[in-house]
Amino acid sequence: MLTKKVTIQNKTGLHARPASLLIDAANKFDCSLQIIHENREANLKSIISVMSLAIGYGEKIIIRADGKDEQTALDKIIEVINNKFGEE
Repeated sequence: MLTKKVTIQNKTGLHARPASLLIDAANKFDCSLQIIHENREANLKSIISVMSLAIGYGEKIIIRADGKDEQTALDKIIEVINNKFGEE
């Protein structure tokens, strides 16, 4: 199991479009991916679960990957977040 803390840097936070980009990326991997925000946890492969966290600009989250290709999955998810979901 791997974890990494990251800050949401796009100005609009984790709304529907960025969340869908994360879900699309997460679904390409054969591992469990979770997003943790303020002691609440969501399945990173479920848009409803991710959107329920209401993550805004500047907030810190933890991504947890567990499974066969956890390192590759974690790297890709962090890359999508750090690229501000292509919004800026």
